[in-house]
Amino acid sequence: MRIERWDTIDQHTPAACYEVFRAAHLTDEPLEPPMSAGAFRTRLTAGVEEDPGEVWVVLGTGTDGTLVAFYRLGLPDLENRDRAFLRAYVHPAARRRGIGRELVRHAAGRAADNERSVLGGEVLEDSAGEAFARRVGATLSLEEVRRVQDLRKIPPGRVADLRQDAERAAAGYSLVTWTGPVPDRYCGQVAEVFNASNDAPSGEGVEDEVWDADRVRERTGSALRAGHLRGYTVAAMHDATGEIAGFTEIVVDPEHPEWAYQLLTAVTRPHRGHRLGLLVKTAMLEWLAEAEPKLERIATGNAAANEHMIAVNETLGYEVIKPGFRYYEIGVSSVIKA
Repeated sequence: MRIERWDTIDQHTPAACYEVFRAAHLTDEPLEPPMSAGAFRTRLTAGVEEDPGEVWVVLGTGTDGTLVAFYRLGLPDLENRDRAFLRAYVHPAARRRGIGRELVRHAAGRAADNERSVLGGEVLEDSAGEAFARRVGATLSLEEVRRVQDLRKIPPGRVADLRQDAERAAAGYSLVTWTGPVPDRYCGQVAEVFNASNDAPSGEGVEDEVWDADRVRERTGSALRAGHLRGYTVAAMHDATGEIAGFTEIVVDPEHPEWAYQLLTAVTRPHRGHRLGLLVKTAMLEWLAEAEPKLERIATGNAAANEHMIAVNETLGYEVIKPGFRYYEIGVSSVIKA
C-alpha cells in the first residue's frame, strides 16, 4: 500500500479524493446529501477555517493506481498547537483491509513530526468510524446531537408569532443582514461574537480560539468567495452602542438547494437575556423563505450540554435525528507504539 502526500500542483487528485469521499458519505450518511465537489475542494485545501494541513492519499495496487483512501491532517497554527485533527476516508469497496488503521498510524507519525501530542477526529455515532476509533483506543471527548428543522412541518404563522415575541423582548436592537463573507466594516464586531461562543461546551483541554478583525477577514468565507456555497447572516445590533450583539449564519450548497446548514449562532454575554438568538433565527427563516424557495430542511448540531441553544432550536421545531456526531481523541505516542 502506497501512502503519498498530495502535491497541490497536481490538479487531478482532488477529484479522485472527492469520489472516495462521496462514496463513503453515501454509504455512511443516512440523510444529508454529500457536499458538492467545489465545496469539498475548498475544505480539502483550506480546512474549515484556513487551518494549515496535509493531505495524504492511498493508491490501490492495480495497474491504474486508483485512489482508494485519503486523509487530511489539520495542524492548527494559532491555538491548540499540541493537537492535530484527522479526517480520513476509505472507499467502501476497499474497507476491511487494514487501510484505516494504517492511515491513523501514518497520520500519528505526521502529527509527531509536527510536534503534536494529541490526535482528534469526528465520526458518526454508531458508525464503522466510531467502532474503529474505539478499537484503536481513542476516547470520547465531545458528543454533538444533530437536529433537523423540516420547514414543511412549520404551521402557518408560527415563525411570525415567534418573531413578534422575540421582538418584544429585544426592544433597543435592530437587525442587519448580509450575504456572502463578512463585510469588512463588521469584521471586528463579528470577531467579538466568535469570541463569545467560546463558553459553549468543548472537549477537555481544547483551547479557546481568539478572534480579531484580521482573522475573520482572512480565515472565514473561502467557499463563499469561490461561489461554492451561498451564505446568509442575520445580526442583531444594539441601537445605543452600535455593537453587534449576536448573529446567526446559514449556508446552502447550490447543488442541493433543499438543504441548508446552520453555522454559528451566538450572543455576546452583555446582551444575553433579550431573546436575540430567537430573534435572529426567526428573521433568518423569513428571509430564506424568499431567498431559497427550494429549501426544505436546515441541519444543525449542538453539544449535548448546550442547553440554551437546544431550547431555542426545539422552540423552532428542530427534531433530533440519528446518528449524531462524536469527537474522539488519542495520544499520538500511543498510536505510534501500537
